[in-house]
Amino acid sequence: MSRFLAVSTLVLSVLLTILVTVVCSVPIIVAGMLKLLLPIPFLWRAISAFCNFMMYCWCEGLSWLLHLNPYLKWDVEGLEGLDNKNWYLLICNHHSWSDIVVLCVLFRKHIPMNKYFLKQQLAWVPFIGLACWALDMPFMRRYSRSYLIRHPERRGKDVETTRRSCEKFRHHPTTIVNFVEGSRFTEDKRHQTRSPFKNLLPPKAAGVAMALNVLGKQFDKLLDVTLCYPENDRTPFFDMLSGKLTRIVVRIDLLPVNEELHGDYVSDKNFKRGFQQWLNKLWLGKDERIDVIKAQYKNAGQ
Repeated sequence: MSRFLAVSTLVLSVLLTILVTVVCSVPIIVAGMLKLLLPIPFLWRAISAFCNFMMYCWCEGLSWLLHLNPYLKWDVEGLEGLDNKNWYLLICNHHSWSDIVVLCVLFRKHIPMNKYFLKQQLAWVPFIGLACWALDMPFMRRYSRSYLIRHPERRGKDVETTRRSCEKFRHHPTTIVNFVEGSRFTEDKRHQTRSPFKNLLPPKAAGVAMALNVLGKQFDKLLDVTLCYPENDRTPFFDMLSGKLTRIVVRIDLLPVNEELHGDYVSDKNFKRGFQQWLNKLWLGKDERIDVIKAQYKNAGQ
């Protein structure tokens, strides 16, 4: 692709993405304001259904934008057996801003609308922050270990936020999405966290454990999703916007929500230790799978 075409595609993609986001988020924000003014459960359910429909329209708009790239190919395994009338907990590695676009576009017709655990800073992003608030997405504030030592009263706040948010999802089928690494992967972050994985940051178990504890057996399945951009590993989001993204690889494992995954992560030390071991083992398999995917496409390109 020529430099001129890449720049032109980037400008057009950014403008169209902003347009689609504004058109879909404004009705969601207005509906969210109505939810505040009219605290009636029946109206809340109707407003939530409308907000989910507008989010679906946003996902459709993103899908249309991705189709503008004639070079993009999808390699997806594991979509079979999904149902948009079920409850799912979706956990995924986090490599780029493009991950959210991929998950929204890929799953929009297969499972209920995704509800993301978001960083507190995203609440201040124009349109997006208010729309996510109206969609009842939980905003999480991450604290460093040194900060928690100085302010022990802040310990456990994210767990409480998770509990309150999950309570809202009892009444209609929902997909709760948690990027359990807590941040996008970079080599610098991998070294800073002393990650034992080559392609991933260490997983944070508290949010997933609390979601499983609050909604309990209401979750039909746990979706373990692995994302990889084997030909655009360095800057997938920029490449997506500029039309240079060539391949998206997604592997989906549908896992049972067994009894041993339900427990008190905050107070039960034995359960906490066992849950962390389970999640780390899952992450080890994910790390090895990403290695295999990268090697597969590297060899194919030689």
